Amino acid sequence: MIIIDGVPWRNWRRLFGNLEGFVAHGEARVWKMRSVLPSTSATCYASIHTGLPPQVTQVWGNEAIRRLDFPDIFSAVTGAGGRTGAVAHSFWSEFFNRAPFDVVRDIEYDEPGGPITHGRFHTMYGYNLINQATPADVDLFGTLTRLCERHGIDYGMLHTCTLDSMGHRFFHDCQEMDHACYALDAQLAPFVRRWRDKGYEVIVTADHGQDARGHHGGADDLQRDFALYYFGDAEGPGKDVLLDQLQLAPTILTRMGVPVPETMRAAPFLAG
Repeated sequence: MIIIDGVPWRNWRRLFGNLEGFVAHGEARVWKMRSVLPSTSATCYASIHTGLPPQVTQVWGNEAIRRLDFPDIFSAVTGAGGRTGAVAHSFWSEFFNRAPFDVVRDIEYDEPGGPITHGRFHTMYGYNLINQATPADVDLFGTLTRLCERHGIDYGMLHTCTLDSMGHRFFHDCQEMDHACYALDAQLAPFVRRWRDKGYEVIVTADHGQDARGHHGGADDLQRDFALYYFGDAEGPGKDVLLDQLQLAPTILTRMGVPVPETMRAAPFLAG
């Protein structure tokens, strides 16, 4: 699962030519998905992998970072004997492996006991509107691919903040954002092909959207709605169905043949 942080629905459909080309060619399908509320980054991270709303996880914002004590995708997969990998912001390691994040101990680890078997993380320490402190996306895509091909991971998750940071910095109706979406889309496309050739089903999506002023956290459709592209053989709903972010966790586990924890109550949206 590839999570591109902070991309609203309208930017996906008009600026990601390679992903849209895969759809037009019949290799992918796309739906609109709506985030939980608040549509804040860490809040959404927690809900994506636990299938629980913020009112249950009690992750109210980016300051509420701690080790979560709910079943999640990583723990379910490793509990079933699988191997997981994550290339992401350090918040993910804190939520699903251990907290607080130690930049030496936790920036890279390989731990058979999981829940995240193979972790490669970054902090974006020093982030501001002049210095985004984001890694190059192609480096992140390459790192996840290395984990897949070297360790044979069963479930891999990648998270990049580049476009979220660009939206906060430049807003959305500008040349800078147009080019940033174009560049990421072009970098991602050959990796999607490589992952598919290795037998992986692929989901490319976001955690939330952003409005015209680069804001999210609230209930506006621009702040909540984003695209989900699926590459695989499962059957999905009609193209106009609005998906719920809480459906992601049980859907992924179902596709992997892993028992879905009782706490994940949303219905999977892929079958077959």
